[in-house]
Amino acid sequence: MFYELAVSNWDQEEIAAIQAVIESDRYTMGPKVAEFEAAFAKYLGRRYGVMVNSGSSANLIAIASYCFRKENPLRPGDEVIVPAVSWSTTYHPLQQYGLRLKFVDVELDTLNMDCSMLEAALTDRTRMIVGVSILGNPAALDVMRDFADRHGLYFFEDNCESLDAELNGRKAGSFGDMATHSFFFSHHISTMEGGMVVTDDEEYDHLLRSIRAHGWTRDLPADSPIFEGRGDDFFEAYRFVLPGYNVRSIEMSGAIGLVQLKKLPEMTKARRRNLAYFQSLFADDPRFIIQRENGANSSFCFPIILNPDRKPDREKVFSALRDGDIGYRIITGGCFPRHDVIRYYDYDIVGDVKNAEIAHDYGFFVGNHPFDLTPQLKRVHEILDEIVA
Repeated sequence: MFYELAVSNWDQEEIAAIQAVIESDRYTMGPKVAEFEAAFAKYLGRRYGVMVNSGSSANLIAIASYCFRKENPLRPGDEVIVPAVSWSTTYHPLQQYGLRLKFVDVELDTLNMDCSMLEAALTDRTRMIVGVSILGNPAALDVMRDFADRHGLYFFEDNCESLDAELNGRKAGSFGDMATHSFFFSHHISTMEGGMVVTDDEEYDHLLRSIRAHGWTRDLPADSPIFEGRGDDFFEAYRFVLPGYNVRSIEMSGAIGLVQLKKLPEMTKARRRNLAYFQSLFADDPRFIIQRENGANSSFCFPIILNPDRKPDREKVFSALRDGDIGYRIITGGCFPRHDVIRYYDYDIVGDVKNAEIAHDYGFFVGNHPFDLTPQLKRVHEILDEIVA
């Protein structure tokens, strides 16, 4: 394909890391996972990292950890403020733990939550804000953090699409009580499948480690804040203290992660060079709405919204892209309340979500990769310039 939506960024280093794990004959979660957890947390300036088998699982165990805190846990019926645009597994764990979602519209030019609506979303039942940085572009994480602190709310950061983005000199993923990251094939780094939760709080760290492995105490010290040891080694070796899952990573993914993390700064630079060229082609063109950077965008991809005021024919655009051998797709998961699954949710929509609807109906994205995309982006611009009146 002339312009793929997603490509591999592996080379022989990742293959060698896999081979070293094979030669060690240790495949399940072990020392390489632990080493990657520590390195990843340090990269983001956090104390703890807990690796799992996907970013979706990272969201699941993070929300579970809020619900099993000793003090002030989340409870069914508590309200959570969420953006109307994100991936499905931002929302599913909230629904699965009985929480009520308050959907807030996004800004059309950033695709992130419109923080001017936070006060309108707040009630005496509100307990948490979920901040999602969409497609590499940092949300107003500083504003959300301040709002959460002023109102005594939890602030959970879903950073699965925006690894290595920065806001005010801080990495996205360093603002929330906990923050999640995804290492899926198409993301900024890839470990086959994989995800990570980072936090600075010891209780969260211990809850996460127990919940990811059956609710077990095996990975925790005897003086853990989440349980009291009983001194019976035979029993303690197989003691379960929480309703948990098995979402552990495999050792190969940890080994690959260490290689990918070393490459991340240069890969982000390459993505940002492509972003600068994309912006030079599409900025200030009234036919198209592109993301306004908030901080430093790590540029997951290139979202484009066809200006609805001009009544564009999106299917004609898509047909031209297909003819040009160019991959494209919906922006993240589109406007989530538009999906069939919403009938299973307890939720409110704060005001309206007209910008999320526009992104859903008139938006799409093409891929970004950590190498020069000048010919591909030039071709996309030529096609759109010709097709869109």
